[in-house]
Amino acid sequence: MTDTIIVGLLSLAGTCIGSLSGLRMTSYRIEQLEKKVDKHNNFAERIPVLEEKIEVANKRIHDLERHEENEHA
Repeated sequence: MTDTIIVGLLSLAGTCIGSLSGLRMTSYRIEQLEKKVDKHNNFAERIPVLEEKIEVANKRIHDLERHEENEHA
């Protein structure tokens, strides 16, 4: 009888330890994924700004090329 209780308590302790370890691992992985998502979101917010800057730079290059063509004509 006592052996059965001891085995039951050890099984309970093992189950609790395993479950808590799994929860900690899951929590850690979710935290790491959240960091990656935050990084991605920051990058996604910057893309339109970069596109606008590229558009302005291309327009300036085009204007400079046109100005240079007019000087040599």
